[in-house]
Amino acid sequence: MSTLLSWLIWLPIFAGVAILGSALFNVSAQWQKLAAIGLSGFLFLLSLPLYFGFDVNSAEMQFVQDIVWIERFNIHYALGIDGFSLLMILLNTLTTFLVLAACWQVIQTRVAGYLAAFLIMSGLTNGVFAATDAALFYIFWEATLIPLFIVIGVWGGERRVYAAIKFFLYTLIGSLLMLVALIYLYNQTDSFSIASFQQQPLSLWVQTLLFFAFFAAFAVKVPMTPVHTWLPDAHVEAPTGGSIVLAAVMLKLGTYGFLRFSLPITPDAALEYAWLMITLSLIAIIYIGLVALAQTDMKKLIAYSSIAHMGFVTLGFFVFDQWGIVGGVVQMLSHGFISGALFFSVGIVYDRMHTRNIADYGGVVNTMPNYAAFLMLFAMANAGLPGTSGFVGEFIVILAAVKYNFWVGLACATTLLTGAAYSLWMYKRVIFGDIANDAVRALKDVNCRELALLATFAFFVLLMGIWPFPFIEVVEASAKALLLHVEQGKL
Repeated sequence: MSTLLSWLIWLPIFAGVAILGSALFNVSAQWQKLAAIGLSGFLFLLSLPLYFGFDVNSAEMQFVQDIVWIERFNIHYALGIDGFSLLMILLNTLTTFLVLAACWQVIQTRVAGYLAAFLIMSGLTNGVFAATDAALFYIFWEATLIPLFIVIGVWGGERRVYAAIKFFLYTLIGSLLMLVALIYLYNQTDSFSIASFQQQPLSLWVQTLLFFAFFAAFAVKVPMTPVHTWLPDAHVEAPTGGSIVLAAVMLKLGTYGFLRFSLPITPDAALEYAWLMITLSLIAIIYIGLVALAQTDMKKLIAYSSIAHMGFVTLGFFVFDQWGIVGGVVQMLSHGFISGALFFSVGIVYDRMHTRNIADYGGVVNTMPNYAAFLMLFAMANAGLPGTSGFVGEFIVILAAVKYNFWVGLACATTLLTGAAYSLWMYKRVIFGDIANDAVRALKDVNCRELALLATFAFFVLLMGIWPFPFIEVVEASAKALLLHVEQGKL
């Protein structure tokens, strides 16, 4: 079990390289897809022992592996997970399986490269969530940019190169400031251990500089306003699989960074500038929600919706309440399922009609009733309907926000109105009414493969909504320990 995290990191990376190499031996695309889907399914099953073997009463790192890597600089190949990272690894392995299964008919060119990119990205992302050495974390963090950059730039839409470069530059520049912060902390502790960074005494001035250096990296990744403009472009131009992974997993790297670095390493600065984080979160929830309402492109609407819902996560973290942190992490997981389901749903009709413009649809329920039923569930979950995963995280964060300040809680609760408005507005115009045109009349309902994938998304959306306890109990001990550490401070 001590090497399980390493298997989850390196097996998909080496498998991706192997599939890429198989193209040199003229292995058919069908066999490449079967191998990638089978392996990704195996990786999800391989990640399940992390959950069933996890001690929910402990906030300590578990499944620890620590090997000296570069002795001269005291850099270790150090891995371990707590409740925060456990749920993210499970989300990542499941999402990778669903994305690769979704590409069976869609991707017909450069198949090996597409499959390899997602497998390698999955392994690197697991590395980000499992690394307990800051140097190792940074290497995995930066390396995740490369596969997604390639996916957007090669298999994306007409403006794919622009979107890929914009995505790469935004995230890279912010990450360079994080590197400066990590080097400073290394000089103070003579170690890259994240735990040693968290215990290192720091003045408020130093904490402030470090806090904003981390903010530059993590806020771009979330993304928070005003550094969110790369996300709609990336989503619109990315292929369906790229959009699913970007929304379901990659955005979570930013919020995870706040939990692992900003709050525990700079607790006093985090308390000092909580007002700023809360303000930016509320702007995302309210203003970006209204921006989503004005969109005419389905993908762009869901992209702005993602920014608004991720605002709930950062808000939950910075009201400094145990349930706020728990609610934020649950919202991260729920958003992964809902946004992934919505982007996959858009991909289904886009593959048939080759347009994402809402005005080009109408009356889809008449030709795709099964599809319409699933999309209704996901739209309602996106609006925070009780009984779905979208309600649980948002409700917990709203409770924590009201406890922090009534007006903050009231402001963030407006998402229940805007979320319902843009989700149901899109659904009404796409699904209901008379058949809009001959292209809609010719649509075929979802096939067995698409139905199975939609049902999988629906299962987890409903499971989290009806029985959230298995997910909440994993996070409670870690959230309590983090909040205690922040309250103790370093001054």
